[in-house]
Amino acid sequence: MASGAEPVSDRKPGACAAKLPTHRVPKPATEPIEVAAPFLQPNQLDGFRIGVTSDRRSSDLIDAFERRGARVVHAPTLRIDHSQQDGPLLDDTRTLIAARPDILLATTGYGVRRWFEVAEADGLGSELTDALADTTILVRGPKARGGIRATGLNDSGMSHSETTASLVDKVLAEYPPGLIVGIQVHGATDEVQLDRLRAVHERVLVVAPYRWIAVDDSDERVYKLVEAICSRQLDCVTFTSAPAVHALFTAAEGMEVYPELIAALQTQVCAAAVGPVTSAPLIAAGIAPIQPTRFRMGALIRLVCEYLEQNMIERVETQNGLVQLRGSIVQVGEERVQLPPTALAIMRALVRARGAVVSRDDLTLSLAADSDDHAMEVSLSRLRQTLGVPGLVATVVKRGYRLNV
Repeated sequence: MASGAEPVSDRKPGACAAKLPTHRVPKPATEPIEVAAPFLQPNQLDGFRIGVTSDRRSSDLIDAFERRGARVVHAPTLRIDHSQQDGPLLDDTRTLIAARPDILLATTGYGVRRWFEVAEADGLGSELTDALADTTILVRGPKARGGIRATGLNDSGMSHSETTASLVDKVLAEYPPGLIVGIQVHGATDEVQLDRLRAVHERVLVVAPYRWIAVDDSDERVYKLVEAICSRQLDCVTFTSAPAVHALFTAAEGMEVYPELIAALQTQVCAAAVGPVTSAPLIAAGIAPIQPTRFRMGALIRLVCEYLEQNMIERVETQNGLVQLRGSIVQVGEERVQLPPTALAIMRALVRARGAVVSRDDLTLSLAADSDDHAMEVSLSRLRQTLGVPGLVATVVKRGYRLNV
């Protein structure tokens, strides 16, 4: 089931913290890397490049990352649309008011708030509240609970793992069949869960305060994001809903680079998901995302900051001092230099070789697919000039190049 309004409550039972790995390596595709997010420190994202795929509240992510020095690429793979939804939403609301459901399932705080705001604007606010006064209201998570309580109503319980599936589990396990059940759904309706309710209860009334739609084809940001991931020009990509993951995969398939996208997210580009529902399509594709132990936006921000700082900085001792590669910045001693993409690709290959010789062919392969030996030599020359550290990148005659460790 897709997660709710971005960001969403996204929890699974038995969640526990795991120790951060020392290096970024592919993990088994059976579960995400679940990490507690410790205290933030200033400038900890200097040099890192982060992709943000969310639409609603994306500014929270972008501002938090940029304040800590990151360069952010924003490409919402889906956007929330409700400009044409008020008519159908009001019709569904009137139906629900007339039915006076026995149970109401509230899945997202944003959806509850928008539903009641639209009803109030049309003069249906008090009728909706009255119709739900004697209804048993069950919520998916704390945000949905907050939305319900803001209307003056109270809920009677919460799902155990903050997913729509577990909310339906609760209804089927704890309440008799044959009831009238209302459900506030979010942007991507899970028909499987609705069918589970319909198989047991007399009526299932659905209200959808908003929906997610694909971005317009004229918006090239998603395609540029896909290209940046495939070329390893990003260090991390954040996801706050499962539909956003599917939309990114669909864009990559349309560009005929899906295998390249998956390979990048399995290895050098970290995927960060708000919780297990969002992680599910990533895991199904063989990607092991990181996710916070508390499935909230703030925890996701803290996790990304800490994870990149602790696990995505590559270090090697050389004759010229400690060399650190953090995102697109190389630091030699106390000096930091921003590298362009081609120079960065070469430097990354040399750092990972840790003083071993890297052949000319391998360095050429580290660049874009259409690069040749001449392009590599030009990029290597520019790298040396940009570094300004004579002898750091040594030439090994007839063999290739190495860092002077």
